[in-house]
Amino acid sequence: MNFEYLKQTDKEIYDLILLELKRQKQSINLIPSENYTSKSVLEAISSILNDKYSEGYPYKRYYGGNLYVDELEVLCQKRALNIFNLNPDEYNVNVQPYSGTPANLAVYTGLLNIGDTILSLKLSHGGHLSHGDSVNLSGKLFNFIHYEVDQKTGLINYENIEELAKNYKPKLIISGFTAYPRIIDFKKISQIAKSVEAISMADISHIIGLIIGGAHPSPFPFCDIVTTTTHKTLRGPRGALIFYKKEFGEKINKAVFPGMQGGPHENIIAGIAVALKEAQSKNFKNYAKQIILNSKTLAKLLIDNDIKLVSGGTDNHLILLDLRKFGPGRGYFIEKALETADIIVNKNSVPGDTFPPYYPSGIRIGTPAITTRGMKEKEMIKISEWLTKIIKKFAINDMPDDKEKRQIIIKEFNEKIKEDEFLNKIRKEVNDFALQFPLPGLN
Repeated sequence: MNFEYLKQTDKEIYDLILLELKRQKQSINLIPSENYTSKSVLEAISSILNDKYSEGYPYKRYYGGNLYVDELEVLCQKRALNIFNLNPDEYNVNVQPYSGTPANLAVYTGLLNIGDTILSLKLSHGGHLSHGDSVNLSGKLFNFIHYEVDQKTGLINYENIEELAKNYKPKLIISGFTAYPRIIDFKKISQIAKSVEAISMADISHIIGLIIGGAHPSPFPFCDIVTTTTHKTLRGPRGALIFYKKEFGEKINKAVFPGMQGGPHENIIAGIAVALKEAQSKNFKNYAKQIILNSKTLAKLLIDNDIKLVSGGTDNHLILLDLRKFGPGRGYFIEKALETADIIVNKNSVPGDTFPPYYPSGIRIGTPAITTRGMKEKEMIKISEWLTKIIKKFAINDMPDDKEKRQIIIKEFNEKIKEDEFLNKIRKEVNDFALQFPLPGLN
């Protein structure tokens, strides 16, 4: 995009954008919840639509001047329903949520009473913060009971979910994750929900693109509610969608507006609509399949290099590395060391982790962003080599339980890796490698 006017009017912001652009161009982004949008999406979200306030819903707004905004929002809804082949007489969709957590909160507050019981996957076992973690508003307002993965296999135990559902009689059961590398049986969990007269909700934020591309089973028509963000495997802007069976529509819509938020971001809704159209193409289906091929290839290469993976591999776009054989709390060191080499990952808890989330014992990686840039199986070989070298060299650093000792070691480590010749050498290799794969939004 052309930033020449910004360069003249606000050089400080212009310079920071250019630095971020350079970082993205020359780094390898392995964060599974990040991706790159197309130039069309970027143009839509930076359009004049940003300047329109449109509280309310199509044809029922609290401001004037919404003639074309109404058409835009209805078009986005139609595209969202069509892409999943949903019958508009059975399902509808709210396209206004600002992001995934407010979308989930809107479902909870719209359909339940404060204090009601919800069943979901535990955060440290792959669930999301907004699925009832104690530090999140969801966990403060509702009584969340969490199911876990099996400690030995790393897989969800559906019999355990059924047992918890019978014992606690939740009003809502959530299927979905942020760090679970396997396919979820949406049908099974929905059946469990029905058996206890609970609402079934799927959060497909991570896998929406895989589902659209036919690379992952769909939660439709099994689930009553489906929430999703739009910026991960869909490659849209940072927004969210709530699909719902029409019987829940009035309550959910009121929970989004005026319950959770004010005027919608119509420029973002336009960007979501563009991304949904792009996802209807044959190229997108090929992209979704390639994400899985890259993920499975990278997982196998890491296993071959004696890196332990939670559940022993992956069925989707993400891989969770368990570094506890080096000792607890190693994820922090590996994230920082890899970032110094311009390989971007995120530290992540693993099932049964004894260290806090900021100093966890694992790292989470994924292939959506690098697949968008055109990388395929052969590129996974080089990436796995860099990952393995850095992990084995820097996972030996000790993360003590004592907070004061921890801060001293972290400070020393962060200073040391800045000048580390080994990492600087790999960074040069990574930069040369990454620049061969352009960012799509610049084309």
